[in-house]
Amino acid sequence: MATPDVTVKGAGVFGLAVAYACARRGARVRVIDPAGPAAGASGGIVGALAPHVPEHWNDKKAFQLESLLMGEDWWGGVAGLSGEDPGYARSGRLQPLADDAAVALAKTRATGAAALWQGAARWEVVAGDGGWGVASPTGLFVHDTLSGRLFPRRATRALAAAVAMLGGEVVAEGAEAGAVVWATGWRGLAEVGGAGVKGQAARLALALPARRPQLFADGLHVIPHADGTVAIGSTSERDFAAPDTTDDRLDALVARARALVPALAGAPVVERWAGVRPRARSRAPLLGPHPARAGQFIANGGFKIGFGMAPLAGEAMADLVLEGRDGRIPAGFRP
Repeated sequence: MATPDVTVKGAGVFGLAVAYACARRGARVRVIDPAGPAAGASGGIVGALAPHVPEHWNDKKAFQLESLLMGEDWWGGVAGLSGEDPGYARSGRLQPLADDAAVALAKTRATGAAALWQGAARWEVVAGDGGWGVASPTGLFVHDTLSGRLFPRRATRALAAAVAMLGGEVVAEGAEAGAVVWATGWRGLAEVGGAGVKGQAARLALALPARRPQLFADGLHVIPHADGTVAIGSTSERDFAAPDTTDDRLDALVARARALVPALAGAPVVERWAGVRPRARSRAPLLGPHPARAGQFIANGGFKIGFGMAPLAGEAMADLVLEGRDGRIPAGFRP
């Protein structure tokens, strides 16, 4: 290709979202990653796109809300352009309520959601478990209609294909030119004081209705995917010897999931996965000028919410990189 206007280092979801947003605006884009798309944390299997609770509102939560609401059209556009299915559905989420205090808090948050989410989604207390057969101590659950799910590995590769369809290139090596954006995951974050948190997850073979709500219970995500599998995850390990191997901690996670969801008891494990998620010191993503590389940019630190934040993060970074505007980046995300 001709000399790129934008070079993105890293073919995870943040890097590719920036490249996609820039390419859609007509920029020539080169994405460089020696390991290829979805090689790191963005090659995972869980894919929970879940919001923070609707209370103590701030610009970070507003950014997340806008990005999650973009998800259906944004990932639909990626699918249409690439011809590949990211596995996206805004299917909602259920959470069992442990006691009367939890029920009261959930009802307060429902009032908050009605105001803060402005009718775009609901947070409500319900009696049904969505068909999961999961026990709730109170018989009640939180149901939100904002949560979605996708298959991270497939979504990342679809995004890379969409960038290529827009005339960009995703390569293992190449020269940097134009504006340079660093989106190099947990190892790149170490340069600015961040770290990696290892997660282990599994997929089990169990076909469920395509739009069954995901389940979050006892700190465990249970995500039904459209391919006849259910993903469970994940561990959070700050200390680890190997970044990409699974061990007995995943065995314990599978056992917990099977005890929680009766239908999983006989479902075989079809994939075990481990990877390291990039966590900034603030736990919030870093979007903006790179603090250690003068004149360059950073888009990193998605940690557990990277896929939910990616649609708007890409657009906000394209504003900055191509037009010099940073008005959509919350103050708490700026390096």
